[in-house]
Amino acid sequence: MKFLRNFLDKQEKHFLKGGKLETFYPLYETADTFLYTSAAPTKSASHIRDVMDLKRMMMMVVIALVPAVFMAFYNTGLQANLGLQELGAASSPHWQAQVIEWLGLGFDPTNILGNIIFGALYFLPIYIVTLAVGGFWEVLFAVVRKHEVNEGFLVTSLLFPLILPPNIPYWQVALGISFGVVIGKEVFGGVGMNILNPALTARAFLFFAYPAEISGDKVWVAVDGLSSATPLAQFADSAMSVSYSWMDSFIGLIPGSMGETSALACLIGAAILIFSKVGSWKIMVSVIVGTILTTLALNAVGSDTNPMFGLPFYWHFVIGGFAFGTVFMATDPVSAAMTENGKYVYGFLIGFFVVLVRVVNPAFPEGMMLAILFMNVFAPIIDRYFINKNIKRRLARNVI
Repeated sequence: MKFLRNFLDKQEKHFLKGGKLETFYPLYETADTFLYTSAAPTKSASHIRDVMDLKRMMMMVVIALVPAVFMAFYNTGLQANLGLQELGAASSPHWQAQVIEWLGLGFDPTNILGNIIFGALYFLPIYIVTLAVGGFWEVLFAVVRKHEVNEGFLVTSLLFPLILPPNIPYWQVALGISFGVVIGKEVFGGVGMNILNPALTARAFLFFAYPAEISGDKVWVAVDGLSSATPLAQFADSAMSVSYSWMDSFIGLIPGSMGETSALACLIGAAILIFSKVGSWKIMVSVIVGTILTTLALNAVGSDTNPMFGLPFYWHFVIGGFAFGTVFMATDPVSAAMTENGKYVYGFLIGFFVVLVRVVNPAFPEGMMLAILFMNVFAPIIDRYFINKNIKRRLARNVI
């Protein structure tokens, strides 16, 4: 790769101050540091404790997301094939299905490769739109502010498609990620300044702006004319029977947002994040504890009219966006609590509120998104409390 290194070095002068492409230096710097480690030496005390910089942290999150992406491919294609099989349809008007027919893979749910390719045809265009539109805003703000393009968007651009239904209109994807990047992050100053998770902010915008396209029963299966409720919606509706087993929900073979259905994939991702020390195990464990205790309390209260009061805690773990939110959203190092004791409180309250929203409000069975965003707002207050408490304890210790 010496040729590439030499080529980049020769082009650098055009992007430095005074060069004809000075305005676009953030683009050059992004490409150069993405391919190679920065050669700029640190001339003063750097106070670096390890080699895990922002770029490496973001790449570890991307690696941890790979199992969820694989399940997004497979399960989206599986649900589409099962839907076509249920309708008895030999074809579908969607271009994705026409590509599958052209490839000769048929609409067979038992064909693993066919399911993966079918699902990829739904996921990849959404990901490309997210990357293109969100990347445009990232570069625009970097150029205007004259700073580098941060790698944080690589994670946001992958998280956002994973929490969307497979047949969401592409223009809504573009609108949603624009809102998430600009309003959820850039208006606060960019990476490290935002108080809300950008991907969740984008999804929240779409949820309240276009609820029929983001939360209706028909959005979860990419087949026209077929309505398929998620297990969470089935539990919330006393008139419906649950048609999926706990194990199906754990593995992720259920309708839902493309990357949120598999608790197993999220568990693998959690192991990677914890082992690499990128994700906080304290937050993850606290969310689980808060969910268990709140669920047990509501189970004890019970309800004759709301079946969600009787839902066991272990079902909460495998339905909706609980697992995905706990592992990848709640642990966002920018918007989550940063103090060690604060992480326990922050995670516990997320678990408390997600169960509260799911159970007490049957009209809105999913609460993970709102619980995390709500606690994002209160994370600085939680941190401030523990910081002040620590300051008072240290002052008291030094009083003569």
